[in-house]
Amino acid sequence: MSRVAKQPVVVPAGTTVTVEKHKVMVKGPKGELTHPLHTDVNVVCADNNLSVSVVKETTNAWAQAGTARAILNNMVQGVSKGFERKLTLVGVGFRAKAQGQKLNLVLGYSHPVDYELPKGVMVETPTQTEIILKGADKQMLGQVASEIRSYRPPEPYKGKGVRYVDEVITLKETKKK
Repeated sequence: MSRVAKQPVVVPAGTTVTVEKHKVMVKGPKGELTHPLHTDVNVVCADNNLSVSVVKETTNAWAQAGTARAILNNMVQGVSKGFERKLTLVGVGFRAKAQGQKLNLVLGYSHPVDYELPKGVMVETPTQTEIILKGADKQMLGQVASEIRSYRPPEPYKGKGVRYVDEVITLKETKKK
């Protein structure tokens, strides 16, 4: 049995949740999100709480219920508070510049890299080596951050590249003669 699925999701004021047969829609000040539900999972909205239950008692059904509860919690948090992901550029000459829905990156290649941001994700560059991504959808935000990082992942000898702010890079020792 999933311990996560048994906990209710508290819906804050200003956020509305609509539950259809196998679909949940959450609307709030930061946006609107929709997610399909597994057929083994039921969601009930009552008294500003979302409770997740299973249709039949199986191990897989409880696993799906725990996953659904975690996704619903992230959706509610995303449309009410929003999520934020920070990246830093480490390297000589590496810089980033936000231009509307595009992110222009200079990462030591012979050409600049232009990354088109999907709808629902906003970018800020307070300094040339800092990137702050904001959005309501936690999964999409992580995917965008991962795609930006993949243009120049941190290398293991000097640590140069695009990295998450909280990421720790274990540096290798260079070859000795």
